[in-house]
Amino acid sequence: MKAVVQRVSRAEVRVDGNVTGKIEQGLLVLLGITHDDNEEDLAWLIEKIIHLRIFPDLQGKFNRSLLDVSGSILLVSQFTLYGDCRKGRRPSFDKAAAPEQAQTLFDKAIGMIRQKSIHVKTGVFGALMDVDLVNHGPVTFILETPAKKG
Repeated sequence: MKAVVQRVSRAEVRVDGNVTGKIEQGLLVLLGITHDDNEEDLAWLIEKIIHLRIFPDLQGKFNRSLLDVSGSILLVSQFTLYGDCRKGRRPSFDKAAAPEQAQTLFDKAIGMIRQKSIHVKTGVFGALMDVDLVNHGPVTFILETPAKKG
């Protein structure tokens, strides 16, 4: 599982010109899911994201988490995070999870975030979306779940 996490002062996603999700201060999370991802991977990633200390304290140091600042999450599914561009000119998406598996885990991610009492908005799974954001900092991190052994 991969996530691109951007600290934002605002972000929104539109489908067919209609806003489906909009937040103010918080995180825009682009979530990519691969074949062997499971709920354990998802739980690890959600915990990492919400506790990541990437918001400034009074001295301007990264010491505060999303929870500390009462921020929101705009969660957007993005299978292209598993696009392989190493060969040829057209990306291969062989490593991206099948839509049914990805949607199941995406929906579980929404539930896990809500269980932490975090305000979460989303795009529409599988839709062509327009994402608008103000990346505050800019601050952007790429997170991946630990490699599986076995």
